[in-house]
Amino acid sequence: MSHKGEVLFLDKTHPRLMEKLINIGYHCFFEDDMSVEKLVKLMPDLTGIIVRSRLQLGREELQHAVRLRFIGRVGSGLENIDVDYARSKGIACLNSPEGNRNAVGEHAAGMLLSLVNNICNANYEVKKGLWNREKNRGMELRGKTLGIIGYGHTGSAFARCMDGFGMKIIAYDKYKTGFGTSMVKEAGMEEIFNEAHILSLHIPLTNETRYLVDASFLSQFKHSIYLVNTSRGAVVNTSDLTKALKQGKLKGLALDVLEYEHLSFESLEMVDLPAPFRYLADHPAVVMTPHVAGWTHESLIQLSDVLFEKIRKLD
Repeated sequence: MSHKGEVLFLDKTHPRLMEKLINIGYHCFFEDDMSVEKLVKLMPDLTGIIVRSRLQLGREELQHAVRLRFIGRVGSGLENIDVDYARSKGIACLNSPEGNRNAVGEHAAGMLLSLVNNICNANYEVKKGLWNREKNRGMELRGKTLGIIGYGHTGSAFARCMDGFGMKIIAYDKYKTGFGTSMVKEAGMEEIFNEAHILSLHIPLTNETRYLVDASFLSQFKHSIYLVNTSRGAVVNTSDLTKALKQGKLKGLALDVLEYEHLSFESLEMVDLPAPFRYLADHPAVVMTPHVAGWTHESLIQLSDVLFEKIRKLD
């Protein structure tokens, strides 16, 4: 078997990805403490890089690439890669959103159900010996309108998870049309502002979407809404969310992502907890999880399999 080149793994993935790449002729090695300086020195010899989100692969790093054919992102977001520059050098930028779309859809559904039925708060209280039935009365989803922004892999997976609850599902995607079905209605933002009782975000973090959801955005909703975010933390302005909760524009929040996350998503990038975070953490109508919506045992395998197939097809 011919030697196809060196593939550097910058983050941990399921071992089957490395095994499969080795089986088709790549030499693979893993460096979990890679510095930018060391990466730059290795770059001229690399054929491929496998990454999640720990390091930025920008122009400064990629300009040293001579043999690099692909960057494989184990996951969906490519915000830590200068995709335009990479592609200008003939480097394929591959991601694997198909691998964890079901996981994200199920997690978003679970967070929403927990939120509208006060499950997290009720669970905490009952374990403390408190029996507050009226305080924890829930809201049924039947008859409500669910608005989805971003109807790609995860947005459509979430819609499938919510189908059957008797809701009207409407979705907006700036870069996709013609996706309406009997399950979901393709809609414009005006319709979402006018009809949605629940809003779920499924969009990448770009210059266009950073702080998309701010005070001005939320003020346009006719109804007080529940907001679900499993995309990226900086898509919303956290300070404005706290104000909207206080004003009643938001009924509740389900957040799997926070704008305070470290670039790697592995920790919160703050020494002192900022006031907006403390407010959300103490609020009974806020449910938060640590960026794990797409991180199930099954998706860990599927992400690797999807990415391998995309790399294999480059040959």
